[in-house]
Amino acid sequence: MWTRQHKQTKSGRLIVPALAVMFLSYFGFHAYHGEFGIYSKYRLEAQAVELQARLDSVRAQRMDVERRVQMLHDGSLEKDMLDEQARNALNMSHADELTIMRPSAQAIN
Repeated sequence: MWTRQHKQTKSGRLIVPALAVMFLSYFGFHAYHGEFGIYSKYRLEAQAVELQARLDSVRAQRMDVERRVQMLHDGSLEKDMLDEQARNALNMSHADELTIMRPSAQAIN
């Protein structure tokens, strides 16, 4: 009776741990860098801070515009505001006035 005996190799014992390390490395990489990973959380938080700053800026501009429009309502019509808007719309000034042109608020930003 012939039997074939196999010699135990050290490399055979490393196959399963090597596959486990590769498996864990793959999922560990995607847990950090993936679409829903830890790094994307930090990017989303930074984007939220930036968008909140933009929202605050737009709200401030809106409040300014609402305040200016409120000055033009019938009950509280201010002559200076009306005069400023009329001159701005018609692009006119009196002969004895000095006109100073300044950029609009959007051009500054």
